[in-house]
Amino acid sequence: METKWIKMLEDKPDMVAVKEAGHIIKKGGLVAFPTETVYGLGGDGLNQEASQKIYAAKGRPSDNPLIIHIADRGDLKRLVKEMPAKAEQLADAFWPGPLTMIFQKSDEVPWETTGGLSTVAVRFPNHPVALAFIKESGGFVAAPSANTSGRPSPTLGSHVYEDLQGKIEMLLDSGEVGIGIESTIIDMTVEPPMILRPGFITEEMLSEVIGSIAVDKTTQKQMAGMAPKAPGMKYRHYAPKGELTIVSGSGQEVKDRINMLLKAAKEKGLRTGVIGTEENMEFYHADIKMNAGKKADELTAARRLYGILREFDEKQVDVIYSEAFPGTGVGQAVMNRLLKAAGHKVIQAGQRGEKDDSNR
Repeated sequence: METKWIKMLEDKPDMVAVKEAGHIIKKGGLVAFPTETVYGLGGDGLNQEASQKIYAAKGRPSDNPLIIHIADRGDLKRLVKEMPAKAEQLADAFWPGPLTMIFQKSDEVPWETTGGLSTVAVRFPNHPVALAFIKESGGFVAAPSANTSGRPSPTLGSHVYEDLQGKIEMLLDSGEVGIGIESTIIDMTVEPPMILRPGFITEEMLSEVIGSIAVDKTTQKQMAGMAPKAPGMKYRHYAPKGELTIVSGSGQEVKDRINMLLKAAKEKGLRTGVIGTEENMEFYHADIKMNAGKKADELTAARRLYGILREFDEKQVDVIYSEAFPGTGVGQAVMNRLLKAAGHKVIQAGQRGEKDDSNR
């Protein structure tokens, strides 16, 4: 199939194209579309065959649940059995926006959409093109990130086209997204509510609204032996083609260790890359150096991360070493994505060997 690629302005959706895209969804087809976080690969969330098509297009395991996107909060009642009071508070505070909440699913939501789980993940995005598209599609768009499973998530329409051309009917392209990492996911079926995937809406922001919040330990460690309750929990994600390793520790020790690793890799004839903060760029001796922004600017690191990982692929980098990022605020989300991209390979500067969290 030929993928129709339509470009438009974020604040001025091309309604002719959006209506065509909505018609595709209603017929059971697939359309990629922008959100404020990353580009999504959309299908009818209430159509089991459409959900199966999403898994096939991405090459995604079918036990990895999909998020249903809505454009009207009132539509939530068709998807969930109940709306807890705390979920109402979070919706008041953060919807529309980059927050996904998990509820007990209604009978109307097919098992194929939820990865076989009795829960459903729901998000109300804050993006003019996304909202117009969801409304024209019937109101319930299941959408993971619009990339081949395991690759860095797409923050540009060109990223989507690179991965999914010929696999989807249409791509709605409104340029670069604003946030750059996926939504925060919080499980509202447990008490206290639990963050399953960190994102732009931080633990601190959530706790200010509803009080005590738990954080699933797998957000910073690898999960094995159980079905994932939310997207991004179990399988390797966001990975560049080159081998990525994170180096953690104090400032100078990190720089010294990364340069030592770069030297060893170059002696083996490998093409090398580094992800670092702006303050440290001049100290590294890599073939390709990618600036994630200033140390104190976690939002820039989040926005740049996936584009950086894809650029390493374009430049055919064999090995990549990255500084670690703070485990608080948006930095927690950046570190979560980096750990998954690296397959949880971490070197502690000042120590010998690697740390592997895969069985912890």
